[in-house]
Amino acid sequence: MVSGANKPLGRRSLLFRLLGSASVAAAGAVPVTAPRRAEAYDPGEAETRARYRADSPEVQTFYRTNGYETLKK
Repeated sequence: MVSGANKPLGRRSLLFRLLGSASVAAAGAVPVTAPRRAEAYDPGEAETRARYRADSPEVQTFYRTNGYETLKK
């Protein structure tokens, strides 16, 4: 009978040992960082102002030239 120290390594046990040692090494290499506090984004005045003006000449011309007035019934 073969003792535990002189037992030959099979394919499965070799693969199991290699994967086990690789996972331990990978877990030790990952730094543990504390989660950071979320910060709100301040868009400022330029991004929150109203841009669409229905009474502007450009908007009225757009709707007039694209035939939206003829679709009113």
